[in-house]
Amino acid sequence: MRKRLIFVDDESLVLDGLRRALRGMREEWDMDFVPSAEAALASLKQQPYDAIITDMRMPVMDGAQLLEEVKDLYPGIVRIVLSGQSSKEAVLRSIVPAHQFLSKPCELAELKNRLDQAFMMRDLLSSQALKTIVSRLPSLPSLPTLYNLLTDELRKDDVSLMRLGQIISRDVGMAAKVLQLANSAFIGSLSRVSSLPQAVSLIGTDVVRTLVLSVHVFSQVERNSDAAVYLPALWRHSVGVASLAQRIAKSQKASKTLAEDSFAAGLLHDVGKAILLTEVPARYRPVLAADETSPDSILRLEIKHLGCTHAEVGAYLLSIWGLPMPLVHAVAFHHTPATMSEQDFSLLTAVHAAEAIESSADPNPLNRDAELDVAYLERLGLLDQEPAWRVFQQECAAALEEGKENERQDTVRG
Repeated sequence: MRKRLIFVDDESLVLDGLRRALRGMREEWDMDFVPSAEAALASLKQQPYDAIITDMRMPVMDGAQLLEEVKDLYPGIVRIVLSGQSSKEAVLRSIVPAHQFLSKPCELAELKNRLDQAFMMRDLLSSQALKTIVSRLPSLPSLPTLYNLLTDELRKDDVSLMRLGQIISRDVGMAAKVLQLANSAFIGSLSRVSSLPQAVSLIGTDVVRTLVLSVHVFSQVERNSDAAVYLPALWRHSVGVASLAQRIAKSQKASKTLAEDSFAAGLLHDVGKAILLTEVPARYRPVLAADETSPDSILRLEIKHLGCTHAEVGAYLLSIWGLPMPLVHAVAFHHTPATMSEQDFSLLTAVHAAEAIESSADPNPLNRDAELDVAYLERLGLLDQEPAWRVFQQECAAALEEGKENERQDTVRG
């Protein structure tokens, strides 16, 4: 289905340049080009759009203000800033309403890839109500203990970048937001980033401090909410999958980049569950209350009560936030890896295997939702690796427990 896009810029020469550059996309996109935020809002009132791409610096109403209006009035639209030089204050204001921030000049292929990725994952998610909810999300909640650890660290005079990375790598909500920012021109990144250590390093301690303490890009889960009961176990499971996925990747002689990406993808693989727990707890409650024990029961119940699975919900969020496609695919298909026509070990392989093995060892019903796809591993010639991977799971679990104990002792001594 053809997508409808609206481009907003007060410079007529820029609009003319965009119109010429995008002429080849007329078979796939219906495009409108308007000179102001007011004109954009008038067009949005007349017909639906799939995405809005706006400049930041415009008179009367700038890009951040425009996207705030669009977020409230038309939340299902993909919102992108495409801008040149902007003040730091203006850029910071755009972080909440914009899904992505790209810089001028932007390669047409890059813009097309990001939009195609978002549209593909949106089409995969069948629930319009959930699309709207996901599109509105400025961030995901963090566990109070980890949020407090992060803010305490950021208030120190000598903030440790390594320590920031360690805290963020244990929290699904923080990790997702940091990767969104690292894949944005907001920090001047010229490549797509899936590695959490690289993302934290690119953003830097000063910017993280501003984002957390002044802009409040992270938030805490409400202590008395339904989600507060389930998120600690979900976070532990996600860290376990992340650690095991990275270990599996290393055992396959994967590159350092793929191993680090495997950790991030493993950490985020169940991000859709976090969204459902926090945003639609009443609708998700029947899934949580079921006493079925088969590994696919959660997926079947999600489809029954929501019309989709947590994998599709999470993948849609990460796609509109501009995270790299391999990571998005690992989240979208971690239960169904055979859907992809891969022939070699990949990010998806690491996450699927780690999730299935970790799931079988997890006592929490919320996390016991995966089975190893034997045919998929046979196709890749990796099935004989399963026994070793299960040993890795035990070793990773022991290492995580030791790390938590050391941290408790450090806290007591501190």
